[in-house]
Amino acid sequence: MLGLFKVKEKQKEESQNNNRSGASSVKKKSAGELRLHKDISELNLPKSCKISFPNGKDDLMNFEVTIKPDEGYYTNGKFVFTFQVSNVYPHEAPKVKCKTKVYHPNIDLEGNVCLNILREDWKPVLNINTVIYGLFHLFTEPNYEDPLNHDAAEVLRDNPKTFENNVKRAMMGGQVGQTSFARCM
Repeated sequence: MLGLFKVKEKQKEESQNNNRSGASSVKKKSAGELRLHKDISELNLPKSCKISFPNGKDDLMNFEVTIKPDEGYYTNGKFVFTFQVSNVYPHEAPKVKCKTKVYHPNIDLEGNVCLNILREDWKPVLNINTVIYGLFHLFTEPNYEDPLNHDAAEVLRDNPKTFENNVKRAMMGGQVGQTSFARCM
């Protein structure tokens, strides 16, 4: 909460300085930007997750999260997700896409992510930290019951050993079926 007060104080001070110098007033931050600033300042990520701002710290509404699972089928992989957060956040879930092409039952080959809290189970009390932990959980326990990649889900359900070999092959930059993957280890 202290961080929000500092942001407000800084905006007020900049506005007063601009008014004295005849410059136009500072653009007010939306409620979504303020909430996102709070969420980011309170992040408590596992050591295998990192957040970055490719457009600089002035663009908090668009950022990337890198997940490097340390257990499960995807151990030692590196997966990058883009987050786009709207001005009405937290009343609308962030838009999340996986930039890394991955063989996964809950992530399709275009990077769309099937995570219930990004769809029907989103509530304004949830935050960015919750979403990142949800993504991390997809790598430690992929869910074949709610798939986007039906082929991967079927293999996971019917033959976990083949699924494990397919994941390893894909992460090493190989091919699974007719699909080629870039190395992500």
